[in-house]
Amino acid sequence: MRHQNIVVFGGSGFVGARIVARLAADGRRITLVTRKRERAQELILLPTVDVIEGDPYDATFLARAMREQDAVINLVGILHSDTAAPYGRAFARAHVEMVAQLVAAARAAGVARFLHMSALGVSADAPSMYLRSKYDGEQQLRESGLAYSIFRPSVIFGPGDHFLNTFASLQRLFPLVPLASAKARFEPVFVGDVASAFFHALDEVRSYERCYELVGPRIYTLEEIVRLAGAASGHARPVIALPESLAMLQAAMFEMLPGAPLLSRDNLRSMQRDSIATGTCPGLDAPELASGGEFRPTPMEQVAFEMLEERGDPRAELNNLRRRSHR
Repeated sequence: MRHQNIVVFGGSGFVGARIVARLAADGRRITLVTRKRERAQELILLPTVDVIEGDPYDATFLARAMREQDAVINLVGILHSDTAAPYGRAFARAHVEMVAQLVAAARAAGVARFLHMSALGVSADAPSMYLRSKYDGEQQLRESGLAYSIFRPSVIFGPGDHFLNTFASLQRLFPLVPLASAKARFEPVFVGDVASAFFHALDEVRSYERCYELVGPRIYTLEEIVRLAGAASGHARPVIALPESLAMLQAAMFEMLPGAPLLSRDNLRSMQRDSIATGTCPGLDAPELASGGEFRPTPMEQVAFEMLEERGDPRAELNNLRRRSHR
C-alpha cells in the first residue's frame, strides 16, 4: 500500500527536514505540524508540503491534523529536562504524553500507520531520564494496535548537525578540549541514511511492529569523534579526558547557564550506556530498508571532512549533495 498523505510532527528539525524533503520528492503530500511556521521556511517552498501551525497537545487541533491522513511520522524529541520524578516534566511531556496523544488521535481518525523516532539504549532501567522516557514512549506504540515502526538511531551526523559542528567550533575557539565521558562509545549514523530508512519503511509491510537500530559502519569513542572533528576542521586541539567527578561538576555548571545547556548531568548518564547496535533489532541493511539492494552506511570520516573543511561556504552542502548523487 502506498501511503500518500502523511502528517509529520517534528519535521522542521535536522532529521525531519531530510525526511520531509525525501517524501516530497517522491510526490507524497506532507502535512508538517509545527508550533512556529518560520521554523519550516525552507520546507514551505516544496510544492507538496503544507505547513500548519498549532499546539500538538491540543486534541481538537490534532483531530484536524490527522484528518484524511494515511500515516503519521513522529520525530519529536528533546535532550534536556528538569529533574522531577520519574524523569522530568519536559521529557514526560515530549516523549510519553505526546506519543499517547498522537496514538489516540491516529486511532480516532483511522490512521493505522505510525513511524516513530526513538533512541539506542532505551529501557525501563536505563541510567538516564532521557532513555527511560524514550522507552515509555515506545511502549505507548507497542500497546496501540497500530502498524508501527520504531527507529533507534545512534548519534546522527551530517551537514548542519549540532554534533560534529559543535566539537569543531569548540576547537576553533579554545586551545584545548576538557572532555567528559571521553571513553563513551557511539556508532554514528548519517542523517541521509536515517531519512532513507524512514522512506523505505513507510510502505513496507515487513517493517510493521518492528524496531530498527540505525547505526553507521564504525564504532568510535567520544574522544575519537572530537579528534576527528578537530582534524577535519583544521583546528585539532589537545583533548583532556575528565574524571567522572569533574565531568559531573562541569555539567552542573553548564546547567546553570542561560539557554539549553551544552551538556547536562542526564546527558552524562545517557553516555554510561554505549550508543551502539545490540543486535536485538535489525539495522539499516534489513531488506525492507535497503529497497531490495545492498546498503552500505555512510562513513563519518567522508562527511566530516567534506562539511567541516567547507564551513563558511554557503554552497558547501549543495556541493556535497551533488557529489554524493554524482551530479
